[in-house]
Amino acid sequence: MEAKVRRVGNSLGLTLTKEALELLNVQEGDTLHLVKARGGLLLTRCDPQFARAMQAYKLASREYHDALNELAQ
Repeated sequence: MEAKVRRVGNSLGLTLTKEALELLNVQEGDTLHLVKARGGLLLTRCDPQFARAMQAYKLASREYHDALNELAQ
């Protein structure tokens, strides 16, 4: 599948085919998640519940950094 990079104002945007949008289960206004992967990027639909869980993890891991390190050993 291909995607086209196009100029959008002073930025660049990615145009996805209808098939790609259906596979990702996204529509206009949805947020996508890009993850660095071997040889490129992985594009997935952003899951708000997962994003909230990751935010909670980040906050907790900062607060309990030393305790988590001890548990890891």
